[in-house]
Amino acid sequence: MKATRHNGRSGKHGTYDAKHNDRRFDVENSEHIDAERTKMNVYWDCYQGYSLQNDKDEQARFTFTEIEKAYYVEKYSDHVDGQNERNRKARHYDRVKTIDAILENNKTCPEETLLQLGNMDGAVSADVLAQVSAEYFEEFNRRYGSHVHILDWALHLDEATPHIHERHVFDAVNQYGELCPQQDKALEELGFELPKPNEKKGKYNNRKMVFDEECRKLFISICQNHGLTIDVEPVYGGASYLEKQDFIIMNQKKRIEEKQAVLDGLVMKIEDVNAVIEEAVDLAYEKACEVVTKRVKEETVKHDVDVVKDYGELLQQQPKDKLSDKSKSVASKVVNAIVAKLEKASQALLGNIISALNEPKNKVKAKEQIKEQARVSIQAKLKEKQKQVMEYEKKQDVHIRKKNMEL
Repeated sequence: MKATRHNGRSGKHGTYDAKHNDRRFDVENSEHIDAERTKMNVYWDCYQGYSLQNDKDEQARFTFTEIEKAYYVEKYSDHVDGQNERNRKARHYDRVKTIDAILENNKTCPEETLLQLGNMDGAVSADVLAQVSAEYFEEFNRRYGSHVHILDWALHLDEATPHIHERHVFDAVNQYGELCPQQDKALEELGFELPKPNEKKGKYNNRKMVFDEECRKLFISICQNHGLTIDVEPVYGGASYLEKQDFIIMNQKKRIEEKQAVLDGLVMKIEDVNAVIEEAVDLAYEKACEVVTKRVKEETVKHDVDVVKDYGELLQQQPKDKLSDKSKSVASKVVNAIVAKLEKASQALLGNIISALNEPKNKVKAKEQIKEQARVSIQAKLKEKQKQVMEYEKKQDVHIRKKNMEL
């Protein structure tokens, strides 16, 4: 099982805000928080002790933000006043600061630690985490409490994995006899040395690195004392090491990409349909022209020819006293000539019809009408596809919401 202990004072969005920890905001608007389980959270601070979300006097209690400011005012006001006086005497008026400025500065603000055992795929119960953390805090105070002070912590049970946010401040007495927030001096007073004593102190060679490693080993040791099998090798980078805000943003980007893929697929289907319609209309129009001309020939010219031929047969059936053989012969020739004329005229008529149908203006107009009918015929299918996409998005919303509840 993975034991998580992350530290930090600030991220891309500024210094970490204590109000996230004591849930003094509208949790209904947070996707990764189950508002129904928020009342199960446990809170502690250095002035008021323990509290629960559903305590009757919970809203009357001071917030973590107020507690931290009260602590800074009580412990570090002498330092702030003294330093401001020294700055004024030196005419460095731009260096005059307030307690709020000290609280918001990423060098002197409280450091936040996240403690977690497991992840959303598997984690210890809240009871086990609480027991391990209680022992860890007790030993932490015994070892480092003279210079590292736990201000508040919150056990969160309203997210996917139980975890604890703990905030503390490092302090030591400066050269003027004033107690002030200063991490490196505090760790030096506690006896921590540089990882590489013979090299210059810097980002990759400082006492905080040694302190964090010792705290991590302490946390793992307590976990093992409770029978937990812990991955002792630390993991850096990747999704497991992201700030919560970045982790949520990453999942939102993934969600957008998944929806975009679905949208692209739908657009492709629509484009495919339009291509098929275009190709089908060209072929259909040509076939339609053939059918139209053939039907014109069959239904109009043929009809006229049949009428003339019937009339010729009627003349041939007349008795000799009404129509002589010579007259019948002449009539037959006339009828045959008329039929020939009609058939010749029909060819010219069909040619004119084909030319009219193939006239670009007429052809475009006719094809648009055909395409419109084709589009109407597939609207039902597209609506069905849209319904499938909406159902898919709903499933993805649930899936991403669960993922975002990590931490």
